[in-house]
Amino acid sequence: MKRLKWLYPGMKIKRWIFISSTGVLLVAIGSIILILKRFPGSKIIGSAVVILGALIVIYGMKRMIKSFIAVFLPKRERELVDIMYHYRQLEKGPKVVVIGGGTGLSTILHGLKEQTSNITAIVTVADDGGSSGRLREQFGILPPGDIRNCLVALADAEPLMRELFQFRFGSESELSGHSFGNLFITAMCKVTGDFEKAIKESSKVLAIRGRVIPSTFDKVKLVAEYRNGQKTVGETKIAKQNSPIQKIYLDPEHCKASSESFEAIAEADIIVLGPGSLYTSVIPNLLVDGIAEKIAQSKAPKVYICNVMTQSGETDNYTAFDHLNALITHTRPDILSYCIVNIGKVPKELLKKYEEEGAYPVVADSDKIIENGYNVIEGDVVNAQNHVRHDAKKLSKVIIDLTLKTKGKKISID
Repeated sequence: MKRLKWLYPGMKIKRWIFISSTGVLLVAIGSIILILKRFPGSKIIGSAVVILGALIVIYGMKRMIKSFIAVFLPKRERELVDIMYHYRQLEKGPKVVVIGGGTGLSTILHGLKEQTSNITAIVTVADDGGSSGRLREQFGILPPGDIRNCLVALADAEPLMRELFQFRFGSESELSGHSFGNLFITAMCKVTGDFEKAIKESSKVLAIRGRVIPSTFDKVKLVAEYRNGQKTVGETKIAKQNSPIQKIYLDPEHCKASSESFEAIAEADIIVLGPGSLYTSVIPNLLVDGIAEKIAQSKAPKVYICNVMTQSGETDNYTAFDHLNALITHTRPDILSYCIVNIGKVPKELLKKYEEEGAYPVVADSDKIIENGYNVIEGDVVNAQNHVRHDAKKLSKVIIDLTLKTKGKKISID
């Protein structure tokens, strides 16, 4: 009965089915005339009937497709070819795994989704501050904030939907400080009964290009030990001590990695670490059992995107090599093969603003990195308009190029 609904009045389908069927019938008749050759001129008549039938089929099918487009893509018929072409090209793109968290991760995802749809973002779940921390404590779920930012960054939905997910309630309500996206993921988790399912369903709502995976589904806290012997528990407290960080680890120390993250790393054409806060966004993912080992075992290029600026309380006075050294000290030396370092200049007016917050440009000591056996990719990869950020377009181009070309020790970015 459901199939018969296509023949209901007003569907604007029946006429085009009938016309297309007529064309198919004419093609069949013309073919029979050509094969049998029972009368003079049968070759010309048969060919003419076949051509006429084919044109009628094309016309009928074209109009039928337009009827469907008018329903599913109203006022966007001319865009359909572009949409399909773009979608198919992105499907052919390399498999990119990006590991991190915070603003840095969502920045690079914005650029990568224009190059490939085969993206897997592996995200830290140690956040315990702000809206995420409150929801984590109140509902016993994993912090949704970094997950939300990655979903929005990869979203192919209408701009209004992306804005809705990032909308944050003001101080005038009991929802003060919460973002709609965090509340949505929390509600979805309660409806589906599973945080993993909640992410997948939220991904469908935003029609994301790629997928977002927590590095672990275990509830973990981040612990930092400092050179002065002190210890801090909780991501939000780590940068508040007046002492350099000696090491960080997870509590509990042993937590199970998500199976999808292992699969993504094994299949990756390139693995990218960062950008993002070194000790609170990038390294925590690598401390989850098995992730660092899986990355090291991969034959794909392994790239660390070094931060443009130092971070007060975390990476004070760190050079590019210091960032890289912290990564390999907490994991293993073969977790990396490339390091992307910015050599672009930051405008003086922005520098002054960041200096007031204790942040300074990271010194690009590329030669030291090379001396320690790692390749360096250096260039102007900074976007310094209102804030100092990486340039997502430049970075994504370099990453995609590296999947095809991995020779040489130093690569310059145009």
